[in-house]
Amino acid sequence: MPLRPPPSENLDPRAPTVWRIANLLSALPFLAVAVAVAFGLRRLDVAWWLAILPLAVVLLISGVLALVLPGVTWRRWRYEVGEDEVDLQHGLLTVTRTLIPMARIQHVDTRRGPLERRFGLASVVLYTAAGASEIPALALPVADAVRDRIAAIANTLEDL
Repeated sequence: MPLRPPPSENLDPRAPTVWRIANLLSALPFLAVAVAVAFGLRRLDVAWWLAILPLAVVLLISGVLALVLPGVTWRRWRYEVGEDEVDLQHGLLTVTRTLIPMARIQHVDTRRGPLERRFGLASVVLYTAAGASEIPALALPVADAVRDRIAAIANTLEDL
């Protein structure tokens, strides 16, 4: 049996920027703790290179999560809205492929956090009896069109 081709649509190219900012903001508490630990260790007369080691580790991990991971994640995220189903594919090491039948969709929303609003993006959230799935970081007009298309198809199937 041949494998399906990957979904055809990409997320908005501004998504990595939003994710980078969100990851950097999430790293701030860890950076603050690492700075406090470094100062505390220096007050205990620990060698300067050993005192800044926790800070260096946090900076390295934060840098990878903020600068590298969002771009790779964006390239791996794909979606497609068909007449019968919504096809989602994402993941780095483990690629997840989710097919959501239109007949199973109960309702669909768009969601916008503060960063998404600032960059004109929105996420489309699909709800089924099994839970929710999300198509993140679409341009607002695209997200509205995807939401409306899914709702129209799901309502048409419900009327049958």
